[in-house]
Amino acid sequence: MHIVRSFMKTYNNLYDELISMGNLTLAWRAARKAKTLKEDVADFEENLEKNLLELHYGLKNQAYKPCPLETFVLCDPKTRVISKSAFRDRVVHHALIRTIGDIFEKQFIYDSCAGQKGKGTLFAVKRFDKFSRKVTNNFTGGGFCLKADVKHYFQNIEHEKLMEIIGRRMKDKKVLWLFWRILRNGYSGRGLPLGNYTSQFLANVYLNDLDYFVKHDLGVRFYIRYVDDFVLLHESQKKLWEWGGGALGLF
Repeated sequence: MHIVRSFMKTYNNLYDELISMGNLTLAWRAARKAKTLKEDVADFEENLEKNLLELHYGLKNQAYKPCPLETFVLCDPKTRVISKSAFRDRVVHHALIRTIGDIFEKQFIYDSCAGQKGKGTLFAVKRFDKFSRKVTNNFTGGGFCLKADVKHYFQNIEHEKLMEIIGRRMKDKKVLWLFWRILRNGYSGRGLPLGNYTSQFLANVYLNDLDYFVKHDLGVRFYIRYVDDFVLLHESQKKLWEWGGGALGLF
């Protein structure tokens, strides 16, 4: 499945806004939220103005380089490898998403349910309940659900493909340079770290073409995606098999 979407509006001059002291200050406040007692946050804030200025000038001169990721294993309940960025880099991540996030999120389908304000598990559950009622005529008839996910999704995201998708909308070369800086920190050509603030956002950008394919090319009315998990609902089991086996190649 190869999909190319073209959008009318592209963005060329956002970098100065991204690296401004005002934006970096707001990004610092967002990054520290609920983490004010963390040691790395306290260390950064001990010389706050100096550290923000260093970020500003490092980004302005394109000399900024992320610190190595801190990797650890988390079990909650399934085992996941988490890669944590240094706090200074998390400030940069927030500054980036504050500047360009809305540009991409405006293109997301309504039922892309993760990593966006007001879109979480509760939202996804409510949409599933609503779709279930529509498919089954308020549970008076039968209906079927196809649930699938993308195997090892974050580990297999291809950087070149991701940057191609981003480049359709984003023409600011310095913003694209910053994306590459973040993507290549600890990775070479493939994969996003679980734990980066940017990763879930980029995961949604990467699968936005899939959402459009399912909704508009296949014409699936009842479809919900939560990061790499997605469901399709229909009154016909045969139709779900047709979509899953033929169009999406799931089985």
